[in-house]
Amino acid sequence: MTRHLVRRATDVPESPYDQHGYRRRELVGEADGSTHTGFGVCELRPEGTVAAHVHSYEESVHVLDGAVVLDLPEGSYLLEEGDYGLLPAGVAHAWRGAGDTVGRWADMLAPVPRARYGYDTHAVPALPARDPARIDVRDPRTRSFGHFEPAQMDPGKQSQDLLAVSASMRTALLVYSGITVKMMVDGDLGAVASTMFMVQYAPDGVAGTHDHPFEETYLILEGLVEAVLDGKRYVLGPGDCAWAGAGCVHGFTNAGDGPVRWLETQAPQPPVRHSYRFTRDWDYLREALGETR
Repeated sequence: MTRHLVRRATDVPESPYDQHGYRRRELVGEADGSTHTGFGVCELRPEGTVAAHVHSYEESVHVLDGAVVLDLPEGSYLLEEGDYGLLPAGVAHAWRGAGDTVGRWADMLAPVPRARYGYDTHAVPALPARDPARIDVRDPRTRSFGHFEPAQMDPGKQSQDLLAVSASMRTALLVYSGITVKMMVDGDLGAVASTMFMVQYAPDGVAGTHDHPFEETYLILEGLVEAVLDGKRYVLGPGDCAWAGAGCVHGFTNAGDGPVRWLETQAPQPPVRHSYRFTRDWDYLREALGETR
């Protein structure tokens, strides 16, 4: 039996900030049947802090709005809207608020935190709170971070001058069937347990039904999409989240007049081959062989 989940923006009530000005909305977790995916949206007030700690899982982050400071053993970094990065398992880190508004970011935790074992998170000695540096995607010292702008999804705006980064796979786009994909966190960034990337569908964008040997999560950021998950149809809008477990047959169609864009994650990382199994291909084979259902 395969599993999927649709969580509307209004499904999870807002929890209060903790005494340090932090809160997290869990959108996908162990209680949902996930094995590899812990996904949520975190918020930190300008004066808020999250004390230094380590996890037994890999953490990928993407700043949705506002700004936060991330303290690491080698330095402190100011992350602003559009920035993303990777925190490998066992790396000490702490968070501080920044600016004059709440900082909000999506986090992808892989494999899933195990609530019954205390979430696999442990406090460690405080890290130095240095003056934060901005992320520079051309500086190899910040190679675990990057920056995304919606304009980067435009195939016509991929020149060196517009991207202002070195010509590497970090800048590449995958474009097919009205769909544009831009990788953010993957093995090139140092991830081993998951990926995080941005997906955009043009008004005519369609992905036929298919399944994977891994879990996927989709956080809708702009537009409307019709999602089919194991035969059930949903229309998802900004703030809605869906999760497809391994083997869940799913497909997507742009349901609006403009582009639809979402943040997507996969865990574990896709295999080198056979990561997509499209329904139409196997239906074609059945017809070619003269088989009936």
